[in-house]
Amino acid sequence: MDYGRTLGCAATTIHAVTPQALTSCLARARLSAPPPPTPTLSDAYSGKVTTVVATPGQGPDRPQEVSYTDIKVIGNGSFGVVYQARLIDSQEMVAIKKVLQDKRFKNRELQIMRKLDHCNIVRLRYFFYSSGEKKDEVYLNLVLDFVPETVYRVARHFNKAKTTIPIIYVKVYMYQLFRSLAYIHSQGVCHRDIKPQNLLVDPETAILKLCDFGSAKQLVRGEPNVSYICSRYYRAPELIFGATDYTSNIDIWSAGCVLAELLLGQPIFPGDSGVDQLVEIIKVLGTPTREQIREMNPNYTEFKFPQIKAHPWTKVFKPRTPPEAISLCSRLLEYTPVTRLSPLEACAHAFFDELRQPSTRLPSGRDLPLPPFVNTGDLG
Repeated sequence: MDYGRTLGCAATTIHAVTPQALTSCLARARLSAPPPPTPTLSDAYSGKVTTVVATPGQGPDRPQEVSYTDIKVIGNGSFGVVYQARLIDSQEMVAIKKVLQDKRFKNRELQIMRKLDHCNIVRLRYFFYSSGEKKDEVYLNLVLDFVPETVYRVARHFNKAKTTIPIIYVKVYMYQLFRSLAYIHSQGVCHRDIKPQNLLVDPETAILKLCDFGSAKQLVRGEPNVSYICSRYYRAPELIFGATDYTSNIDIWSAGCVLAELLLGQPIFPGDSGVDQLVEIIKVLGTPTREQIREMNPNYTEFKFPQIKAHPWTKVFKPRTPPEAISLCSRLLEYTPVTRLSPLEACAHAFFDELRQPSTRLPSGRDLPLPPFVNTGDLG
């Protein structure tokens, strides 16, 4: 969730590829979502002090009074509104994500965020419920860490300056992303919407926090999942093929797309539709083999694809791209889900060796926002 942009991507038209429609139109599915709450003047009144009874995000359910002020709208979209506010007690800035709550169901995002506790994941500080203007209308409010920037906006800043993001920042951001993925995957949680807009960063410290768990799910082996998730440019090929028994390896593919985008200065697979997305992938990786297709979705084993050779990875990127960066990309962007690196294997890759040197600093001279490197199994 880019706090300065919109919430989520699932309200856009989403495409799914079928064997019969690879070279023609797709079946399209539009996810339904409640209309966002309309921001009011009182919501945006900076001098107003609001006091609510909220439950801490972690720990026992012990409701307490929480007061905040300096409220202003900083983002809105299909799933609700995001406000920035200042807590009265600590004077800390927070983000408040307000979404319409369906009384028939538990909110999956809330359930997942309450169990997550990691320095590279945006923290759920409190949550509370509020009434809407209509009868029986209830909103869930998630009080979250406020982080001022996103990887998307940082990269766009460098793009406007006709340059790419410095490689040290690519390493620092991607390493923290893989740490966050190692943690949530160890908890059985798949994010399902990894993209630059959902990677919050502090521009001073370079600390990264993964956010927006609105599409996240606890994956259970043998239990089917929807395939029409994840923003198009970052969708793993098994999702494009309509697989419903996918694993958290879809997050690894998305992370590989983010890495490639930071190196290139633009999305590596900029498809205009679900079909075109697959075409963009094939132009780089070549036509998947029969075995690779079977690993992604067994229902496609007999389908005929046009035979296209893989494009050499060294020619995909700019001449001065570090070989280790290209190597890491090639290990993440694999057709076969199980052959993609795990998050911890990615952390151990040679691309991040510079971060393991005690003398390495950020360009500002600050220390790296990373824990001491004891071993590659560290998730905390």
